[in-house]
Amino acid sequence: MGTITERKSKNGKKSYTAQIRLKRDKVVVHSESQTFERKAVATAWIKKRETELREPGAIDRLKENSTLAHAIDRYIKESKKKIGRTKAQVLAKIKDEFEIANMACKEIESADIVKFATELSHGRQPQTVGNYISHLSSIFAIARPAWKIDLDYSAMEDAQVVLKRLGLIAKSTQRDRRPTLEELGKLMEHYSDRESRYAAHIPMRRLIAFAIFSTRRQEEISRITWSDYEDENKRVLVRDMKNPGEKIGNDVWCDLPPEAIRIIAAMPPTKVKEIFPYEARSVSASFTRACSLLGIEDLHFHDLRHEGVSRLFELGWNIPHVATVSGHRSWNSLKRYSHIKQRGDKYEGWKWLDIVAPAKQ
Repeated sequence: MGTITERKSKNGKKSYTAQIRLKRDKVVVHSESQTFERKAVATAWIKKRETELREPGAIDRLKENSTLAHAIDRYIKESKKKIGRTKAQVLAKIKDEFEIANMACKEIESADIVKFATELSHGRQPQTVGNYISHLSSIFAIARPAWKIDLDYSAMEDAQVVLKRLGLIAKSTQRDRRPTLEELGKLMEHYSDRESRYAAHIPMRRLIAFAIFSTRRQEEISRITWSDYEDENKRVLVRDMKNPGEKIGNDVWCDLPPEAIRIIAAMPPTKVKEIFPYEARSVSASFTRACSLLGIEDLHFHDLRHEGVSRLFELGWNIPHVATVSGHRSWNSLKRYSHIKQRGDKYEGWKWLDIVAPAKQ
């Protein structure tokens, strides 16, 4: 028989926790609970679940494959939204390398999640641990309502509060690294030499310039096709744009500044559908190697996006205008650029734009 416990929060608001405990030969074989804002709903849930649990084989099915590893496998198998590469790697690592994956879902409490995060923290930054916990929490959020797998989402929420207080998890820090014109000049000279000697070399000079003027990430650049580009509307469809919680299927039309359009126009016609048919990892790796060779410290290809967005604000653009190019869904993400005091275009007369994308006469 199910029981209902009334609870009252500090602000006086009531909630009702409905719990079901089933015994066989005086041994608890199954226990589950849920909390509701109304007692009538809690009562209805108990009646519904008790009916379901009386079905032949229901308890045995709950006992089978009820570990966290099973929940992870089911999430990956049944998710209709494509799971990003990073999230898939994180979930696989949790399942294969950490003891919590072998625990029965119904036994996992907040303390177990804290213990798991503590193990993760050895040799990892709080931001990385935070990413692991965030990806795992998505399974806790849907396991019970979707599949009746007894993972307690409130245990995950409690653990996240503790982990933040202990400093074991943290949000990713925002980079503010911007390349100087001198550093960009060194990179362009370096790639000029490479491109003159090796005909098949990736046209890194154009990719660097396009990343700055379009504010696009290297993965986005490599996915742009000729059919995604609308010259008449001066815009491009950015497919699978990175966005918190939604990286697959997030297609966004973004405006292109004239400099970015010049670079597209300078790309030679090919038989492939992509405008920049180059592997994103190869572009990033080449950029990293060049920086190391040239003694340019702590500069990533992704920093070129930050440089491009900063430039637009320096041109005097407001947040909504910048967002039409950058693709930021939340304008709050662009508020960190409000500190920019410099005005003007430091790329005015930049010789490398004329070299990689000569202006049409």
